[in-house]
Amino acid sequence: MRSFADLDHSIGHVPGTIVAALRTVDVGRGSEALYRDQLPGLLSHLANRARVTSITASSAIEGIVVADHARADRILAGRVTNLRNRSEQELAGYRDAQDYLFQQPWQPLNPGLLLHLHKLLFMHTASQGGRFKSEDNLVVDRAPSGELTVRFRTVRASETQFFVAELIDRYLAEMATDRHHPVLLVGLFALDLLVVHPFEDGNGRVTRAVTNALLMEAGYSVSRYISLEQQIAASADDYYQALLDSTHGWHDGRANPWPWLSYFVDILATAYRTFAERAAYDRADGSKQERVRDYVLNHAPDTFRMADIRTALPGISDPTIRVVLDRLRRAGSIASEGLGRAASWRRMPTDHFSRPPG
Repeated sequence: MRSFADLDHSIGHVPGTIVAALRTVDVGRGSEALYRDQLPGLLSHLANRARVTSITASSAIEGIVVADHARADRILAGRVTNLRNRSEQELAGYRDAQDYLFQQPWQPLNPGLLLHLHKLLFMHTASQGGRFKSEDNLVVDRAPSGELTVRFRTVRASETQFFVAELIDRYLAEMATDRHHPVLLVGLFALDLLVVHPFEDGNGRVTRAVTNALLMEAGYSVSRYISLEQQIAASADDYYQALLDSTHGWHDGRANPWPWLSYFVDILATAYRTFAERAAYDRADGSKQERVRDYVLNHAPDTFRMADIRTALPGISDPTIRVVLDRLRRAGSIASEGLGRAASWRRMPTDHFSRPPG
């Protein structure tokens, strides 16, 4: 709610790095329809894999892990009725919440939707879900010594219902005006919902699930095929730090949303890049990949960049080039130097990758 009080002030001037990431996101969004028409088999495979990965990763962020992977797969497939412990029960609950949003039309965003997701989350446990918190709560860190440190102060229990309703109303109103980028609005909604912390438990999982749904509703469906939760789990420290940095001064309307939005948009941009690379891998013309491989191994300078390959091989897409570079890197034929757009590649001496180990 607080983040939506004065959007022209808070997100009216988007930092250049985020503008660039949003451009990647929008280009990726524009490719989704093409992939759906041309690669239905690949998308079905990716969707099935992303469903499993998202459920297990989002649960693992909260310490909910089923160590027996085969049994976890059976739980996610709905083939286990006797859930043995709390972790299995909560894994099944997140499965139900995720499937509710992804596998059928869901009711419009309102407090009832959040309560229903929370109810599904705890449907298989002895805890009663589907209710807003009745006592004030804090978000804390527990040190190995047992000492607790307050990360941020949430909204009081007595004000939770009002804050949730107000947040949803403001979000929907701003989406309708089409004045700000929808991805930024979804990111702000997630930030505010996490600060409100409307439930005694399950806030992170409900927020991550509804964030995926809101992105899809806004036309950004990559989370159906590439797990955002897996990326968050892999960068958990950055995730929590970005949230913390954007909560300072939230209650007074002085919070800086950009640390969180930068993280959020980058996660989404990375997902779209991964999506494009997997689509390119599936549909790439083998002769084009072979042309890239031949150029890199036999004609490129010892140290080269993506721009060199683009110039030498016009008409071959960046995702196709990246597929070949990644294969050659894993084979030990080339090595990368630097990161991002400044990255260069170095061809390794023949004896480096042809000599048998030992």
